[in-house]
Amino acid sequence: MATTRSSELGPAARPVAVPEDLDDPTLPKSRGRIELPLHIRRSGPPITYDLDDRADRARVYEQVLSDGTEDDVRYYVEADQLRDLWGELVLPPAIRQAWASWFRRHQ
Repeated sequence: MATTRSSELGPAARPVAVPEDLDDPTLPKSRGRIELPLHIRRSGPPITYDLDDRADRARVYEQVLSDGTEDDVRYYVEADQLRDLWGELVLPPAIRQAWASWFRRHQ
């Protein structure tokens, strides 16, 4: 077992999925009540989220941006909703930093 912290392990070392085409209106999007797949929501019992509810949508976006693939982000996250929620989302600095350039290009 490692006894020191490493920049090569942990959440900060994971690649962040930032699909350039997130705002493409032809992409299929999830709607209404959903359960996140196990590769995103890894622990605890399944939870049903309502994407029409702002608080639920924020929790989904936090989890998808933190642990999802580019395909997950494309499916679960709507660009306009992400812009609206961005200031409220609880995200690690590495994820905010990775998304900063996307926001600059897609204002």
